[in-house]
Amino acid sequence: MNEAKFDELLTMVTPLIQKENTMMRDALPARVKLQIILRHLATGDCFGSLEALYRVPRCSISSFFEAVCEAIWIVLRDFIKVPQSESEWRKIMNSFYKMWNFPNCCGAKDRKLVKIRCLPNSASEYFYYKKNFSIILFAVVDANYNLIYIDVGTNGRANDACVFEKSTLNEVITANLLNIPNEGVFVADDAFPLKTNILKPYNTRGEFNEKHKVFNYRLSRARRVVENAFGILVAKFRIFEKPIPPTVSKVEQLVKTTCALHNWLRKTTPNINLQYSLEREDWEKGCIIPGERRQVPSEAIVGIPQTRLGNHTENARRVRNMFAEKFITTNIVPWQLQMIRRVE
Repeated sequence: MNEAKFDELLTMVTPLIQKENTMMRDALPARVKLQIILRHLATGDCFGSLEALYRVPRCSISSFFEAVCEAIWIVLRDFIKVPQSESEWRKIMNSFYKMWNFPNCCGAKDRKLVKIRCLPNSASEYFYYKKNFSIILFAVVDANYNLIYIDVGTNGRANDACVFEKSTLNEVITANLLNIPNEGVFVADDAFPLKTNILKPYNTRGEFNEKHKVFNYRLSRARRVVENAFGILVAKFRIFEKPIPPTVSKVEQLVKTTCALHNWLRKTTPNINLQYSLEREDWEKGCIIPGERRQVPSEAIVGIPQTRLGNHTENARRVRNMFAEKFITTNIVPWQLQMIRRVE
């Protein structure tokens, strides 16, 4: 974040975080509060280090941490917006087709565990099976790595289907309140249910022919945007390098704040260079080149082991088969066979 963007953000949050001076002492300037919190998010520096750097007691930092994060979320939350009109959805669909060669795609879904440092007297629902306390970040991303929907706070023991089914996004999609085109679909990994509007990979066990391999590759290529979006988030906000120390409520606010900052910077700084964070494909060699984001260790945001979901409806299988057939007939990309044969 450059100085101009910092000043812009400061102008927005100052009315929410600036306190009045009293006879006893002058209030800490909003500029210093914002500097401290942004540095904490960007570097992961502990409150003790920030105390030494800014000469602000760690107890004071702890007292305004959540308020500043909440203020940032309030002024930037509209940058995370689910499309409400058919034209907005079609714009996303066109971007996915142009950039990732996947037709009718309204977004890529994924979820990550956000690990919390062990909390005393914590409720057991936040205790994940790998002996970590955690909450789940569920997100939908457009073709340009922007988050169009997030759900933060579900306990880490919940399964993926439960997270999606209970999300407000699923409720409004089911009620047909978002004006999504009838042909619109979301791409997801194997942990999500296969539906007429959610595509997931074919099972590699049993019948798994070249058509299925091509579909899985094309789906993976489109779905990679959400993986890269999480990668950008981790690369920019080093607070996620280790399990988060605050209480559960503060972690939720912290995650929402970083997501809002991510979208705000991407949408208002179009020349921002984040290519170093992204994975790329080498079509000649038929391989995927890991982005530099892979070099950024993250112990706080991690993948969730997939649990395969069955019982798909016939209509859902028919829609997936229709896409698979298109990808080997009318919607071929020249390099797809080279890419699927890289592991053979």
